[in-house]
Amino acid sequence: MQPLVAVILVGVPLAWLVGFAAYAYVDAPNYGMNSRKWALISFVVPLFGFLAYVFERDEQEYDPETDPYAGGSDDRTGGFAVHESRQGEERLGPAGTEADDGDDDEWNDPDGVDL
Repeated sequence: MQPLVAVILVGVPLAWLVGFAAYAYVDAPNYGMNSRKWALISFVVPLFGFLAYVFERDEQEYDPETDPYAGGSDDRTGGFAVHESRQGEERLGPAGTEADDGDDDEWNDPDGVDL
C-alpha cells in the first residue's frame, strides 16, 4: 500500500475523530457536562457520538420561558400555539365551520345525532 493512500484512508478519518473528541473535551465543561465521557463517546462512535454531544449540549441551555410551545405559556390558547398574525381571528370548529362558544359539546357528535 502506498504511504499516501494509507494517510488518506487512515490518517484523515483518525484526525477528524481526534478533533471531534478534543472539541467535546474542551467544550463540555462550559455546559456542566462530563468532558472525559463525551470525548470518549465522540472518539469511539464515529460522527454519531459527536452529533449526540452537540444535541445534548443544546438541551443543557433550554429555557422554557422563551419557548412559545412549552406548556403554560401565555401565548398558548386551548393547547395550541397560535401565530401572532392569527391572534383575534374567529375560531373554526370541525370541517371549517365556525366554532360555537356555548357549553354544548356537539362537535364530537356524528352528523344527524344530537347526544
